Amino acid sequence: MARHLITSALPYINGIKHLGNMVGSMLPADVYSRYLRLRGHDVLYICATDEHGTPAELAAKEQGLAVDVFCAQAHDAQKAVYDGFALAFDYFGRSSSAENRDITQHFARKLNENGFIEERAIRQVYSPADGRFLPDRYVEGTCPHCGYDKARGDQCENCTRVLDPTDLINPRSAISGSTDLEVRETKHLFLLQSKLQHEVEAWVSRHEEDWPQLASSIARKWLTEGLHDRAITRDLDWGVPVPADTWPELAAEGKVFYVWFDAPIEYIGATKEWADQDPENRDWKSWWYDVDTEVRYTEFMAKDNVPFHTVMFPATELGVREPWKKVDYVKAFNWLTYYGGKFSTSQKRGVFTDQALEILPADYWRYFLIANAPESDDSSFTWEHFTATVNKDLADTLGNFVNRVLSFSRKRFGDDVPEGGTPGEAETRLGEEIATLLAEYESHMETLQFRKAAAALRALWSAGNSYLEEKAPWLEIKTDKDGAALTLRTAMNLIHLYAVVSEPFIPATAKVMREAFALENDTAAWVTADEAKTLASVPSGTPFTVPPVLFAKLTDEDLETYKERFGGTEG
Repeated sequence: MARHLITSALPYINGIKHLGNMVGSMLPADVYSRYLRLRGHDVLYICATDEHGTPAELAAKEQGLAVDVFCAQAHDAQKAVYDGFALAFDYFGRSSSAENRDITQHFARKLNENGFIEERAIRQVYSPADGRFLPDRYVEGTCPHCGYDKARGDQCENCTRVLDPTDLINPRSAISGSTDLEVRETKHLFLLQSKLQHEVEAWVSRHEEDWPQLASSIARKWLTEGLHDRAITRDLDWGVPVPADTWPELAAEGKVFYVWFDAPIEYIGATKEWADQDPENRDWKSWWYDVDTEVRYTEFMAKDNVPFHTVMFPATELGVREPWKKVDYVKAFNWLTYYGGKFSTSQKRGVFTDQALEILPADYWRYFLIANAPESDDSSFTWEHFTATVNKDLADTLGNFVNRVLSFSRKRFGDDVPEGGTPGEAETRLGEEIATLLAEYESHMETLQFRKAAAALRALWSAGNSYLEEKAPWLEIKTDKDGAALTLRTAMNLIHLYAVVSEPFIPATAKVMREAFALENDTAAWVTADEAKTLASVPSGTPFTVPPVLFAKLTDEDLETYKERFGGTEG
């Protein structure tokens, strides 16, 4: 089986993330990783908190903490939420790790040796009130492109355009709010992306036809506009320090590498963190170094991160002139909106992941988010849509099926899977339908079409309900007890199949469904077409239990409570 390296965009350290962040990177990466593991592939899913840059310093300052203390606490808080969502990372690291520091400095030295880093004197914003140069995110103002009045000096959150602090209209210090800003000369390191333009274009050309249109169009747009040399150092107290053996003057001034330079390298750094925990059995370089034909590398991210991963980081890797693994497939997502307006960490608009888990278990959110993933266009979260989806798909289609079958069978046949009856035309048709739907589900998962995969999974669940309505064992038992036993046994086999194939979407519920049957050797990792057709993996005589209600239906009162707490109007 293939080896799959999977990464999702690193969540910023400054605060718990909202549902838009979850569905735009980490959750689909987890669903895909789980699916590949079930199919027998060797998978390494890596992520980490993105801890450098001004967001960390500003958030720490706001809380009155040293930045390293703040980052350690925030990392643990984020990891607890991701555990709550059952994200099965192989490793969830930290970009402030020693491993990332060492590899980032190695990349910088190599880029410098190869002529792709240059020291330049630039004019930078200085705040006399703060007594320091202000890095990009320490400067706020009005975006010259869209007029958004809370744009940062590196990027406008509203229109996603990359900016320089001097581009902003009416700039002010994010530290003190002072508008008494000056522009002074200072020295920084620049990555000469312009010298790598043609190499990056050639690399993108070899891959873009395989990528989703969203990813390839963004990459092509950036290349068409031309790659510009960009500063990769900043005046910060927190970050990967410029190595003194290469740039002694800048190191003495306390320069650190900017977050957009070291953050993608943390994918490699986190893999080394993972390997360093068990060095005798884990080889991080086997995933990252000189492995282009062995490892398939898939990245998951929202569209604002696409330029960094399809153009900027590949330029860095190409400039190093070493055989580092580059991404094979970029799964990019549009925005999940909240009633038509943006989720926003900074503006605290929308449902945040810790709040979501306070309301309902993770599987409710996992299924809804993936079933409505913003793949081809933006999609909108509304409480009305969420409630309708939970009630129709999870509570009625899946949950009610499981409860009806097991409860009725126990009532009429006891606590073992009933025996009797011979499969007939209805069972043959059902088996063929299930095999066909399973193949569709597999195809969509293989091509990372998550909404289509969710629809195929929903169709699998619906097929069981249609079979149950057709056979009507509650009537059948009055005239043909063996026939009713066959119907229920077939339905129980469907429940077990659902448990196996639903695990990537709803892992906790899948575990409950699977454990309902006391099978001695239940080692099935997946379901073959033949197994789907015969539906005989749970034989008669197998003890079973009736689990609690899998999914509670949400009421009108619940809906109003959620809307009152979080708001439910157009953005």
